[in-house]
Amino acid sequence: MKKRVVVVAALIEKDNKCLIAKRSTGDKNMIGKWEFPGGKVKENEDEFHAIEREIKEEFELDIKAVKYIINNVCEYSDKIVDLRLYQCNYISGTFKLHDHYEYKWVDKDELLNYDLCPADIELAKYIK
Repeated sequence: MKKRVVVVAALIEKDNKCLIAKRSTGDKNMIGKWEFPGGKVKENEDEFHAIEREIKEEFELDIKAVKYIINNVCEYSDKIVDLRLYQCNYISGTFKLHDHYEYKWVDKDELLNYDLCPADIELAKYIK
């Protein structure tokens, strides 16, 4: 049976655009694809805390997770990912990339023009 992984993702908005980032680490099938930034939830970790921690680790930004929006369960060859999107507010910090090649602020209507990770596609459709 495939391992089920809970992953949290951040919807961070600025000037009617939302943040996406291009992966440079992790699953080889996901490298080079765009995603809503985030990461795995640790055992017994609160999801709000997890998304704030992940954004701090990956971008050195301070954010505040405000509310859960939607999730998408996506089956990959080796695992099942339950990707949970959270509305987040930017607080402070300057971008430093650790797990991504680049980041962009994208109009919600243009999200599906990017080569998104499979689990992120349904989330992008929903917020569009």
